Amino acid sequence: MYRCPNFVLFLTTTTAVMSSLPPLVSTGVFSVSTSCVIDAPIKDVWSTLIDFPSYNDWNPFVCEPLPSIPHPNLLTTLIHSRSQVVSDASGAPLPEQTLRPGTYLSIRTHIPPSMEKTRFPHSAWCLVTVVDHENYRAAWVYDAMPKWLLNSERWQTLTLVDGKTRYESREVFCGILAYFVMFFFQPKLKLAFDVMAQALKERAEHSQVGTGL
Repeated sequence: MYRCPNFVLFLTTTTAVMSSLPPLVSTGVFSVSTSCVIDAPIKDVWSTLIDFPSYNDWNPFVCEPLPSIPHPNLLTTLIHSRSQVVSDASGAPLPEQTLRPGTYLSIRTHIPPSMEKTRFPHSAWCLVTVVDHENYRAAWVYDAMPKWLLNSERWQTLTLVDGKTRYESREVFCGILAYFVMFFFQPKLKLAFDVMAQALKERAEHSQVGTGL
């Protein structure tokens, strides 16, 4: 296996499979990863991946954007919502929901994944560190606790493979509480990553059928 700064190249006797995930700085306590090949243009897959408001339509891992304006049932909505909202440092949702470095993500997920509502979704507060539109890569880190207690870094990338798009995602968990997360959630997190990858594939490929491409 040959490593370089921007990707990892796995060599076999018949083919070479390139990954745009960066080399691991640390293996951490544990990691979760997934990948799939999508028969759709890479730009279209990227647009789908970073369009968080549309997640409610297809993503069983992260769905239902939080309301942008207050309403009488706001507390109930916050309890039941699954969401991934681009916010400022105070937690206020940004009007344009454009992912960029230095912004934050207020994330509520279903673990295990489901399109059904649950009363208490899992939540996370993350700092966006990388948004690379040219190379189709994005990353964020968990920022709700001291790093020695719990820390994680998630990457999502797209690459071209034989005219199709390869989606990859990996999250590495560190810190004392990572052992707790590993013991109770690792298989469910793996399922959530796999289900989201498959849902992204179906969403992007179905969009191509709908446009007649």
